[in-house]
Amino acid sequence: MSTSPLNLKPIVVIGSANIDLVFEVQALPKPGETIPSKCLETFPGGKGANQAAAASKLNYPSFFVGQVGRTDPNAQILKDALTDSGVELQHLREVDGKCGTALILLQASGENSIVIVGGANQSHWEITEDTKALIRSAGVLLLQREIPESINIEVASIASLAKVPVILDAGGADEPISKDLLRLVTILSPNETELSRLSGLPTDSPTQIEEAVRKIQSWGVDSVLVKLGGDGSMMYERSTKGGDSNSGNDNADDDSNSAPLKQAIIPGVKVVDTTGAGDCFTAAYAVALLEGLAPQERLHFASAAAAVCVGRKGAMPSMPSRQELDLVLKEGRFPA
Repeated sequence: MSTSPLNLKPIVVIGSANIDLVFEVQALPKPGETIPSKCLETFPGGKGANQAAAASKLNYPSFFVGQVGRTDPNAQILKDALTDSGVELQHLREVDGKCGTALILLQASGENSIVIVGGANQSHWEITEDTKALIRSAGVLLLQREIPESINIEVASIASLAKVPVILDAGGADEPISKDLLRLVTILSPNETELSRLSGLPTDSPTQIEEAVRKIQSWGVDSVLVKLGGDGSMMYERSTKGGDSNSGNDNADDDSNSAPLKQAIIPGVKVVDTTGAGDCFTAAYAVALLEGLAPQERLHFASAAAAVCVGRKGAMPSMPSRQELDLVLKEGRFPA
């Protein structure tokens, strides 16, 4: 369980839980090519479950709302991993069918390519009255795109009416995001590839990235948190809706764009596996936001968490503890 103070409003994560089947390969196969894999390993994952585990392991109270297959043996693996991370599972549902599954080709560089079978994540969802009350009590609602978009819109609407910030990780689907959903989002967090696909613009340079971000902001998103892999991250904020909805500052009252904040990666470990690093980054940013860190400090906090994450295999198992993150932030040392 989390050791954070009980008066903190929790992070509520609504999203996917997957079993990750990881094949280690030297390079991706070409069309028609058969290649060997060094090994096959199984890990708990899924963008939603990863983010809930990441937040909870950073000692922030976190709830996961998701679905697993009722008769699938992998369901217990996922539940055990989340429980061991300290995540509250009262709102996890068991449904007919199999759990979500991800096939991950992990290259020697640590980069990955992923194919997902939605399984229980894409089955019929029911947002109960208890879950609605949980959303209204949250400090942040954290969403991704591995569950039906209609559910994301439903829960984001509940959060928006309750003035709960909504963070949407853009990963998990390659379809456009509904404008109905974007209008409810406080912070959209894509990587540069997702940013290009969503905006329809290239993202090969800082100028192009900013143009793509501003286009998305014109659709109603206040802030865009761009994950740039080895180039770090950028936060683009817009002063709208009576103030900075990320910090609780109600003094800003115009539609001006503030200068973007830049955060370089934090070097220190050999990159072993980037699976889950973006989820770790987004969840850590949400923790830093709710703990009241300044905007630049939030980026630094999230980058440090992701730096620990990429040094380990697996998605959920690679999420750092608060003690490990403090070691990086306070002493500049990475856990062994």
